[in-house]
Amino acid sequence: MPRNSGAGYGCPHRDPSMLDSRETPQESRQDTSVGTSQEKSKTRAFHQPSSLTDGQPLSKESLNHALEFSVPEKVHKAHWDAPGLSRWSTKPSWRRVAASRPQRREGTGQAPVPAEARRLEKQGWLHTPPRKLHTPCGAFVVRKLEEALWTTRADGHVRLRVDPSCPQFPYTVHRMFYEALDKYGDLNALGFKHQDKWEHISYSQYYLLARRAAKGFLKLGLERAHSVAILGFNSPEWFFSAVGTVFAGGIITGIYTTSSPEACQYIAHDCRANVIVVDTQKQLEKILKIWKQLPHLKAVVIYKEPPPNKMTNVYTMEEFMELGNEVPEEALDAIIDTQQPNQCCVLVYTSGTTGNPKGVMLSQDNITWTARYGSQAGDIQPAEVQQEVVVSYLPLSHIAAQIYDLWTGIQWGAQVCFAEPDALKGSLVNTLREVEPTSHMGVPRVWEKIMERIQEAAAQSGFIRRKMLLWAMSVTLEQNLTCAGSNLKPFTTRLADYLVLAKVRQALGFAKCQKNFYGAAPMTAETQHFFLGLNIRLYAGYGLSETSGPHFMSSPYNYRLYSSGKVVPGCRVKLVNQDAEGIGEICLWGRTIFMGYLNMEDKTCEAIDEEGWLHTGDAGRLDADGFLYITGRLKELIITAGGENVPPLPIEEAVKMELPIISNAMLIGDQRKFLSMLLTLKCTLDPDTSDPTDNLTEQAVEFCQRVGSRATTVSEIVGKKDEAVYQAIEEGIRRVNINAAARPYHIQKWAILERDFSISGGELGPTMKLKRLTVLEKYKDIIDSFYQEQKM
Repeated sequence: MPRNSGAGYGCPHRDPSMLDSRETPQESRQDTSVGTSQEKSKTRAFHQPSSLTDGQPLSKESLNHALEFSVPEKVHKAHWDAPGLSRWSTKPSWRRVAASRPQRREGTGQAPVPAEARRLEKQGWLHTPPRKLHTPCGAFVVRKLEEALWTTRADGHVRLRVDPSCPQFPYTVHRMFYEALDKYGDLNALGFKHQDKWEHISYSQYYLLARRAAKGFLKLGLERAHSVAILGFNSPEWFFSAVGTVFAGGIITGIYTTSSPEACQYIAHDCRANVIVVDTQKQLEKILKIWKQLPHLKAVVIYKEPPPNKMTNVYTMEEFMELGNEVPEEALDAIIDTQQPNQCCVLVYTSGTTGNPKGVMLSQDNITWTARYGSQAGDIQPAEVQQEVVVSYLPLSHIAAQIYDLWTGIQWGAQVCFAEPDALKGSLVNTLREVEPTSHMGVPRVWEKIMERIQEAAAQSGFIRRKMLLWAMSVTLEQNLTCAGSNLKPFTTRLADYLVLAKVRQALGFAKCQKNFYGAAPMTAETQHFFLGLNIRLYAGYGLSETSGPHFMSSPYNYRLYSSGKVVPGCRVKLVNQDAEGIGEICLWGRTIFMGYLNMEDKTCEAIDEEGWLHTGDAGRLDADGFLYITGRLKELIITAGGENVPPLPIEEAVKMELPIISNAMLIGDQRKFLSMLLTLKCTLDPDTSDPTDNLTEQAVEFCQRVGSRATTVSEIVGKKDEAVYQAIEEGIRRVNINAAARPYHIQKWAILERDFSISGGELGPTMKLKRLTVLEKYKDIIDSFYQEQKM
């Protein structure tokens, strides 16, 4: 487990924005960048190949007082001609300021010492290390925190939920980055592919680019507590734009790339976006359609390709970064100086499955605390022990990807490599093979796609190779299910891994991957068993946008099959309204809990009770060892006309386990006399759009052949009501009914839909989560027919 705290009661790191008036290095006034301000290009930012070793570092003589400068010595020594840096001059604007005296607690004549600060913190006081001190141990500035645990104002403050078991003093995103910079400045931070070659940006260069972006946003008119919205695929530009927004006192707001212009308009208007950053002309066109409905929008920045024509207030990334040169470093430092950990810096919008999306306000403390402790609970290592390598491909507008890729990466000095935009259309495995991550996260649908790809490859391979794989997976799965906690593997299991499974993991890009995570939606037992057969444990995390991501985590040392792990140290959980089986609503408390929903006081009051507990709306149980098991959503709980409470997830999963041809199963029966179900079949995806096609997957074709059908497409089965397949499904559902707890849990009617659920079809959200209300409305006629027939 990481032991490097990054923050504490001791002497604080020097803040990068403060210099001493006594130092006036001549070298600091020289332009150390290879690129000039006149260098502009209409190609994508960062796509200018150059060597990281060509630049000339600043001389040591100019750094004799390095601790007094606005960037540590490692940044001074950075090579300024790295990819992306030669185009945007990253020359530091060094300045001098007068050293300030230690600030004293208001109403006293002394600066509080660490022991006193601890006592004050217990009484609800917040301390922040002074930013301009020259005392050996530092002193503490304290102020009384606001009493309210929540707010709905973008410029509001909240009282932090400090727990005695984890009393880390709050700190800002800028301080987190600066402390990482001191330790990891020379390490690769961001990796991206250009002309089939991987290029990298160090943490020192990353920090300077974020400052340049921050000054660019200020020049464009970014106001305090207003947003910069980003509408684009994961990239270095996404990252330093996000960090730069926070440095500039703004709020970073991600928008899903699949969002319609109307959805973009709602979010951009609600968050009062002053600037929107987009990656392509396709996304720019969305914003141009809605610009007139966005009174706060002042400019748009495009980074992957230039606009077709020169447009007012539309800038390329190169032009935008040049604007930053017009803002003094002092202006940015003054804004950084005023930031507090209990202020909002990130907005994450919910998927809007039950109405308009809600803007989840996350504070700087939410981000910095979760990036540290949530990742520690998942056994993410600091770069001093082992530099983690991760692939960024999931939407950064979702909290899981943002906290995992962006903020945790900064906290521990990870190397984040960006996948291609078509990652989920098939190129992800290629990136994984090239990068070989040490840690990887995917939503359940991503793991299911990988499983289906292996199954298809196995079906097309020779008889002997296929039998070898099935044998190896069988003995390994048995070992992992019966002796999950044992490190002693029988000879047969070790042989199977050496001869077969290690090669499969290498082909997937997981040869070096020690931790594989999933979250955001339930995962079937079938998928978990499949990967256990490959000797790949899938570690679950549980949390919400409202908990800054993980509130529960699994890890190599904290694992139980089917569970979501244990609560992150320093956080709390309780179950309310428990039934006889110990299942109740999951309520959470801790430093992960959000500030409130932007401009939605009623929704905030519904979510957070008077004692500050977040009511998740999820149902679950805790075992004797504290492992959490999710049983479903309270709002998804089906209450039949006879008053039976039926959780749909266990029944849906049982159907998919019995019938490997089924892709999605949705249980229906709320206020109905009996249960019915909508089914979709496993089919291949269009490589360009990721939409479901009519062709069945290899696994589905195998099922058909096994039951006596020659069908290879969905339309053959549904259109002709393939007798063999329909009979096999009827028998599978009968088996599920036999194992049901009682007759009200039996599925009495079912139908196979002509097309699988998808994002484009509206049945799935951006993270592949089922949108039940949409499905009920979309297939209303089919559902009504179940019950009309019953009446006759």
